[in-house]
Amino acid sequence: MLDLLAEYGQLTVGEIATEFPDLVASGISKHLMELRAAGLVHATRHGRQQIYRIEGRAFAEALAPWLALYEPYWTDALERLRDLAEGGYPQGSG
Repeated sequence: MLDLLAEYGQLTVGEIATEFPDLVASGISKHLMELRAAGLVHATRHGRQQIYRIEGRAFAEALAPWLALYEPYWTDALERLRDLAEGGYPQGSG
């Protein structure tokens, strides 16, 4: 569901449900309510429909500690890529 919201920006429960034909709409609504309770998605009412979108700031805050664990790995890789793109050699190899 998060992948769909990330791809399309915002969707109704019905639009999400079409992507999960094996699930009943009430099950999809329950998942979305849990995501709302966690602060990862936001819903606005438009007539009779709830329109869902990802809550970017909350998502970033939730992922920040996990991403911090891996930052040294991608920082080194990005530095090596920059060096190669600039026609040089990766640091420490020459």
